[in-house]
Amino acid sequence: MSPAAQRIGVHLHRRAQWGYGEIGFWIALVALIFLVPSRASLITEILANALFALSLDLILGLAGVVSLGHAAFFGLGAYAAGVLASLGYADPTLGLLVGALLAGLLGLVTAPLLLRGSDLTRLMVTLGVSLMLGQVFNLDQLRSLTGGSDGLEVAAGPVLGLFKIGFTGQRNAALYALVTLFVLFVFARRLRQSPFGLSLTAVRENRLRAGALGIATHRRIIGVYTIAAAYAGVAGALLAQTTGIASLDLFDFHRSADVMLMLIIGGAGYLYGGIVGAAVFIVLKDVIAGATPQYWEFWIGLLLVVLVLSGRERMGALVERVKRTVLPNLAKQGGAA
Repeated sequence: MSPAAQRIGVHLHRRAQWGYGEIGFWIALVALIFLVPSRASLITEILANALFALSLDLILGLAGVVSLGHAAFFGLGAYAAGVLASLGYADPTLGLLVGALLAGLLGLVTAPLLLRGSDLTRLMVTLGVSLMLGQVFNLDQLRSLTGGSDGLEVAAGPVLGLFKIGFTGQRNAALYALVTLFVLFVFARRLRQSPFGLSLTAVRENRLRAGALGIATHRRIIGVYTIAAAYAGVAGALLAQTTGIASLDLFDFHRSADVMLMLIIGGAGYLYGGIVGAAVFIVLKDVIAGATPQYWEFWIGLLLVVLVLSGRERMGALVERVKRTVLPNLAKQGGAA
């Protein structure tokens, strides 16, 4: 093995290891649920949306595929869990699996639509799929099953028959959401560091060059889009089970826009961005809505604009600093070698 290959192997091995900061982050989340039990419902909402943002990060951050219709998979997963519970299959874990399966299948079917056209084309296609699916669940023929515009009550049973969730077990619901998020995060983290994930980075940076290197770009995009859709389905099922309702609102454009904002706030491409962004967005929304119920949308919009613009400026300054200091030193070391 060449020295360059050895260095790359060592670097990838270090990236795969869990740092103390990461371990502390997850321990802090567990502690937060027990230290602030009165805010367990808010924490659960954050965790469900964090999983939703993580699903978008898989396609946007890793593969560079933009989407404004990710709510289609979110809503489908929610209704899958709700309908399953109404039919007597109330085990929440079964609802998560069915939500993931159906959403992943929808992602697999619709993924080929993303292989052609520009980013604007993909935005319109994904948005159209979400809007059409929302109307399907509002059909009169399905009203007895989905509840139509009135929504569907989701009566989730105890997790594994032991732990009640929902309004009668809010702390259990938060722990259930955290465990679900952690398990899927571990898989996403491993996926990003795998050869498949590394090839997605090449596709994101330059699809034509990646194809010239022998990477099957179409298969990569279809694969990661299917996985991301399944993740979003789990997030929707999780939210429906813990809130007790699935509604057509889950398919709305603002759901896809909100999760995009969460990812922009937290940062795309390193998986934790969706979790951080979801926490910031939902806490801001909760605090501002409590302070100014009539104008909360104005203030949160203003704060988001300032936050995103200031973050972009700081990132630009950081990049310029790296160019001025780090890169010249690396060039000198390379020349000396």
